[in-house]
Amino acid sequence: MAGRDEPILERPELHLSGPGLRQALESLIAGSEEQGGVERYVEALKLKTASFQAAFADGAAGLQPAAFKELCALMPSVRRRIAPYLDRRGYAAVCTAIGALLEGRADTTTADARLDAFECAFPRDRDHRWVRDLAAELLHNIDPERYPLMQRWVWDARTNTGALREIWWADNVDHIMIDVPNNYGAFLMLREELSQFLTENGVFRDILQYVDLVTAHVYAGYIGEQGGQYLRTDFATPEDPMLHTRRMLGLDGVGAKGRSKVKAIDGDAQVVGDPRLLN
Repeated sequence: MAGRDEPILERPELHLSGPGLRQALESLIAGSEEQGGVERYVEALKLKTASFQAAFADGAAGLQPAAFKELCALMPSVRRRIAPYLDRRGYAAVCTAIGALLEGRADTTTADARLDAFECAFPRDRDHRWVRDLAAELLHNIDPERYPLMQRWVWDARTNTGALREIWWADNVDHIMIDVPNNYGAFLMLREELSQFLTENGVFRDILQYVDLVTAHVYAGYIGEQGGQYLRTDFATPEDPMLHTRRMLGLDGVGAKGRSKVKAIDGDAQVVGDPRLLN
């Protein structure tokens, strides 16, 4: 039983579409068959996590600029916007903010407060909306068991957009405001609901990675339908059914020879992580 003064985690009720989720899972499995199957994507996500954990093995203070640039190539909504903060002064400010974000991360009841503090360390304007995604990427990739995907493309309550809306069970979902906050409890509840769905549909291993893949694939479908309006500079017309899914998860940041396929930060290809990551 929680102590009297222990914070209570807000866990909103979610109304998800079973048919929508089944369609997304079936599409994910079918779309990945020509590229080695879903298991290849699962392993790529595990390698991505290992890259972040290795880079932060000594904490934010020990993070080397070159290593951070490599990680940025794996964060799609961050990599093209963070360049102004990669000089000496800017990088120091980023590392200070990251250190505060990660301090005490075992206590998930402070997750929302730390996320808010991270955003407040930067200007609160449209040009810095990527800051929230950077914080979410770091928490999830360094500590995926505690922190689910929490990027804006998963759910953004302010704009009423994200993967959550695409699998919300309601009539005329495009014309309603979904009353779900974009806080830690909501994202955790979404992961739990998706985990239960996957288990009920025969997925019993690598649940964390499957949840990420299904979530990304749901929003990838929306991107395809909208013609790539979200992050238009990052997402072109898909060449295959998994292109947007890879890009949402940052798996497009590494080519077959271990080099970035995109001009991730300053226009130069970076050597990033393990060459086994997906093209």
